[in-house]
Amino acid sequence: MKHEKHFFNLPLFAVLIGIGFSSLNILPFNPFNSTAEAAQRRGHAKKRHVAATEGTASFYSGQFHGRKTANGETFSKDQLTAAHPSLPFGTWVRVTNLSNGKDVVVRINDRGPFVKGQIIDLSAGAAKEIGIMQTGVVQVKLEALRALPSAFVSG
Repeated sequence: MKHEKHFFNLPLFAVLIGIGFSSLNILPFNPFNSTAEAAQRRGHAKKRHVAATEGTASFYSGQFHGRKTANGETFSKDQLTAAHPSLPFGTWVRVTNLSNGKDVVVRINDRGPFVKGQIIDLSAGAAKEIGIMQTGVVQVKLEALRALPSAFVSG
């Protein structure tokens, strides 16, 4: 009777304390935040603000369809995805074609482009949305979005 357990189980207690500290952003990892948000809150993310960045965009050729992207997904030319050299995977970016004003929201899931002077590679599906299939490359404006646009949230 002298050794009865009157307190929480130690692992449970450690988890509860960890969750409490994670809300204070003291711990190095918070499983309740996205990786990008957690890195930004801790100050470890590169401070590259892409909002209003302009440059040249291209699109992936069909030879990459079905291959693995840098984040491990299988690339589909029809999805609205893109490759960017430094934005965290999962970042949503509005890409606006400066020649016609059309825009598309894409999710970063790969690294690239690897052509000097280009700032983003779009999937063919995204390229069709903003009308660059004929020219192949076009001047665009990139705006990183903080959250998934409400138009894309299924209800």
